[in-house]
Amino acid sequence: MNYWFREQMAMYMAYHSDVRNCATHYVGVPMILFSLLVALSALHLGQLGNLPITLAAVLLMILLVLYLSAVPLLGFVATVVHVPLLLYAHAVARDSASIWVIVSVCFVGGWIIQFIGHLFEGRRPALIDNFLQVLIAPGFLVAEALFACCLLSELRVDLDSRSRKYKK
Repeated sequence: MNYWFREQMAMYMAYHSDVRNCATHYVGVPMILFSLLVALSALHLGQLGNLPITLAAVLLMILLVLYLSAVPLLGFVATVVHVPLLLYAHAVARDSASIWVIVSVCFVGGWIIQFIGHLFEGRRPALIDNFLQVLIAPGFLVAEALFACCLLSELRVDLDSRSRKYKK
């Protein structure tokens, strides 16, 4: 699992080296993730105490377990960032009469912003070559923030080395 995860992260890194492209992804990826969490929050599977169990919660938890098992610090920080986003998505899905407008604007807007970034990069999005990259994007943004804080330097060196084979 760790080998697979690092390879996916390295591929994502290779497709995102332009600073302007990376900046657009810090806006676009959270918008898309939020739109998906809101949409999937409308699909209730049950209740755990006061917490609703939704398809959004189940899928996000699977993603966070992937991150936690591969790189524990990354998974922990991703959990701290993404669980409040999930709770907000649940609130929007529960209390908003215009849920599908919010989902549509965030989803389409997020993709437009990211495609603009890939114009700067001069390379098509990684998910066109490997659809699993959609699972890596939120975690990679967290990893980049940790790299900027001088954390996970071993991971950064490893990803830099692995990413060379994915560069154009």
